[in-house]
Amino acid sequence: MGCLFCNIINGSTPSTKVYENDRVYAFADINPQAPVHVLVIHKQHIERIEDLDQGNSAIMGDLFLAVKEVARIKGIDRKGYRVIINNGTAGGQVIWHLHVHVMGGKEDMGPMVVR
Repeated sequence: MGCLFCNIINGSTPSTKVYENDRVYAFADINPQAPVHVLVIHKQHIERIEDLDQGNSAIMGDLFLAVKEVARIKGIDRKGYRVIINNGTAGGQVIWHLHVHVMGGKEDMGPMVVR
């Protein structure tokens, strides 16, 4: 089975594409937590931030330029949106492929962390 997000990239697991270029793929979250909830993933498999180094650090630039494009496509770029990376077990990461959540579409996204 392998990595769920790698399977989405190669088309063996379906998704609702929002944006794609030669380095990244963005798709609608299947369990949205906001009116707009899109996941942005790099096509190069990397599990978490700690796996970044000088040789692959461009991944973050690729991801964040895609975040910007997703926000424009979804019409949330003007009012604002939340960008979340759950990193590691304590950070809430459950899919071991680095990904960025782009969330918006509300006037107020609420507190950053719910206590």
